[in-house]
Amino acid sequence: MDYKFELNEQQAQPVLSMRTRTAVGNLPQELGKAYHTIINYLNELGEKPFEAPFAAYYNMDMEDLDVEMGFPVAKPLPGKGEIKSSEIPAGRQVSCMYKGPYNQMEPVYNAMMQWINENGYAPTGVAYEFYYNSPMEVPESELLTKVVFPIK
Repeated sequence: MDYKFELNEQQAQPVLSMRTRTAVGNLPQELGKAYHTIINYLNELGEKPFEAPFAAYYNMDMEDLDVEMGFPVAKPLPGKGEIKSSEIPAGRQVSCMYKGPYNQMEPVYNAMMQWINENGYAPTGVAYEFYYNSPMEVPESELLTKVVFPIK
């Protein structure tokens, strides 16, 4: 399958997020809980998400994923409890829009890593996924996910 990769410079993006470690099998529940908690807090603040929800993966250990889940916001906002005020750092990144089931994304990751290596870049060690819809809204074949690798 052919994938279209975009190379661009990301400006620092404020986010509200929660970070946890979990097995991949528990990820849907963890994502749902975090997004629900953060949306409720944004509503308390009278704010809205700036973009689609994201997950940042700091490792690829499927039994012990280190994952940050949250929403980009228009400006830095204060954290509360488990919700932290953070940012997606500025820098060069490569991204790809993927359409299809989450459990079939491995070829996208492999193709992106190959592209990064072939073009003389190196990954920074984190991968982001932005979720533009959810399995509760559309069939799995229609899921839209932007995969982003910050690079150096």
